[in-house]
Amino acid sequence: MAAAKIKKGDAVVVLSGKDKGRTGTVLKVLPQDGKVVVEGVNVATRHRKPTQTNPQGGIERTPAAMAISKVAVADKDGKPTRVRFETRDGKKVRVAVKSGETIDG
Repeated sequence: MAAAKIKKGDAVVVLSGKDKGRTGTVLKVLPQDGKVVVEGVNVATRHRKPTQTNPQGGIERTPAAMAISKVAVADKDGKPTRVRFETRDGKKVRVAVKSGETIDG
C-alpha cells in the first residue's frame, strides 16, 4: 500500500463540488474507502427526535466523509499543491511540489 499523502491535521483545499475553494483541517482519514473528513466542509444535516439522552432534539450538523481526490494539501500561501516524497537527512518526508517546502504533520 502506498504511503498516505494526506494525513490527519493537514490543512487542505477542496478542489471540486459544492464546497469548492473552501479550506479546512483533516479530522479523519479513511484509507480503505479512499475518503477524508474535513472540518466544516461537506456538512451533513440530520433532524433528531427528542430522546432520553437528548431531550431537546433538534438539528445535528456533522462533517461527512468525501473523496480524497477532491482535496489537496494547502501550501503556505493557502493554494492547493501536490505532495511528493523525498529523503532528507536520511528521513522520508512529504514535500509540497509548488514550493519545495517540507510538510509537517
